[in-house]
Amino acid sequence: MSTSAARAYMTIGEVLGLLSAEFPDITVSKIRFLEAEGLIEPERSPSGYRKFVPADAERLRFILAAQRDHYLPLRVIKEHLDAVDRGLDPPPLGARRRAPRGLVATDSVADETAEVRLTRRQLADAAGIDGEALDELEEFGLIRRAGSHYDRDALMIARAAAALRSFGFEARHLRAVKSAAEREIGLIEAAVAPTMRQRSPGARARAAETAREIAALSLKLHAALVSMGLREGLDP
Repeated sequence: MSTSAARAYMTIGEVLGLLSAEFPDITVSKIRFLEAEGLIEPERSPSGYRKFVPADAERLRFILAAQRDHYLPLRVIKEHLDAVDRGLDPPPLGARRRAPRGLVATDSVADETAEVRLTRRQLADAAGIDGEALDELEEFGLIRRAGSHYDRDALMIARAAAALRSFGFEARHLRAVKSAAEREIGLIEAAVAPTMRQRSPGARARAAETAREIAALSLKLHAALVSMGLREGLDP
């Protein structure tokens, strides 16, 4: 049997399953994004499907751990990997810059009470985008500064936009998403307005809690509607 025939290949879904326990935030789009950025180079079948080998999975594990544990930007991780690929001895990752104080490093942002305050450079590095892409996100109103820094929402939006960018979506394409979000915000604000007008103690807190519940339900509805539309439009 030839070496290539005996080689153990994995699909992108199998790689996702292999790494998801250790890295719950990993998604298919994230793997595709890392490939688009040149950090991984899986083989391709004649029909264009990605074919991962164990070494690809280990390289992904290294990249994800470097982001999570050392909070390195992708350009630094790529430089490190390029040095390894060339047979050079790169400096230990621990010697690199660590996460800025107050920065939550995971996409899930499990601790929603943790403060996130980022400079422009920190936000770009954390999201894996360049200054031009960040300029576009700000130009189209998708990201705004909170005072002199960027907050948790800006980080989450920048990361989502970076992942969508690997599919060809530019900031201008996301204006429709922003407009839809603004309409939802208007509906929610109208729903909690009577509570906000109350003079009783805790009225604002109750209104905020109700708004969060409505928003969560709205997101579920939105996801179901998109899923239904795609199924009707794409399924054979």
